[in-house]
Amino acid sequence: MSLGHVMTDIAGTALSDEDRRRLRHPQVGGVILFSRNYESPQQLTALVTELHALREPRLLIAVDQEGGRVQRFRDGFTRLPPVGELGRVYDRDPQRALSLATTTGWLMAAELRAVGVDLSFAPVLDLNREICPVIGDRAFHRNPEVVAGLAHAYQKGMLAAGMQAVGKHFPGHGGVTLDSHLALPTDTRDLVDIQMEDMLPFVRMIHQGLAGIMVAHVVYSAADTHPAGFSAYWQRVQLRGELGFQGVIFSDDLSMAAADCAGDYPARAAAALRAGCDMILVCNRSDAADQVLDSLTGYAEPAGLARLARLHGRQGQDWSSLHASESWQRAVSAVNSYDEAPLLDMDM
Repeated sequence: MSLGHVMTDIAGTALSDEDRRRLRHPQVGGVILFSRNYESPQQLTALVTELHALREPRLLIAVDQEGGRVQRFRDGFTRLPPVGELGRVYDRDPQRALSLATTTGWLMAAELRAVGVDLSFAPVLDLNREICPVIGDRAFHRNPEVVAGLAHAYQKGMLAAGMQAVGKHFPGHGGVTLDSHLALPTDTRDLVDIQMEDMLPFVRMIHQGLAGIMVAHVVYSAADTHPAGFSAYWQRVQLRGELGFQGVIFSDDLSMAAADCAGDYPARAAAALRAGCDMILVCNRSDAADQVLDSLTGYAEPAGLARLARLHGRQGQDWSSLHASESWQRAVSAVNSYDEAPLLDMDM
């Protein structure tokens, strides 16, 4: 059995019989975890081990562990600053910021790999234009060149820890005021402005081997009437064609309010896959996940499945060994004190 095209979630800190039934559906390819799924590193390790044992090849296990406001696993994990803090350091000392970005990416990924999690949906490649509250300090900086440089350094750290990077939210969520969790935003800027600014970090990261991209539930009206998550223009023409992206395209969550424009859940799934997504996310609605899975019976896109298979995390240290290592201790010290921390050589 190969991986399927749907990533969904589970209700609690342990698997129920209903979870097991759903996750064994051929169209499931991954699980995204949330704060409700976490009690401790030990509990999480046991949960991820059971999730991986359900299928062969094993399901992709993902989480949003960006830092700041968006960090699902907290107690027992290092509290990560929002990456906007790295942008603040960059304005005073670019080399320090780049070194700290690599250290932070390594620490985030190393802790997740120590409990078996394959992916964090990071880094955010949006620009902080200071008009989009849902982005804000989740973005590294306002300047696209700075975002690209810090994101590349952050990715280097992730890769050294055994985790691929997934950039979001293509082609850029920073130019709108609305939160796509709650409404459908429209970005009315000229296409050339989006290409020259918001897309630049994605272009740079694609050239640096970025393995995954999550597309935005935002309409860019100068280019297409459909949100990017349902747009063949953005996914097939721009990402695959113009930019030559060979990695995995993820939808954003199809349960977000901005996705309502595509119809009911089976229609949303079909539209996202038709536009070019390799894996679609259906979160916080088990009934909707079942509808989507039933609607996709027999669906397969071989190239997408091959791309997904490359996202499994590489072997990392176990939790105890990681915490006993000098690299982890030094990284935690650096991340806890960006302004005072000595620059680290993480051998990356």
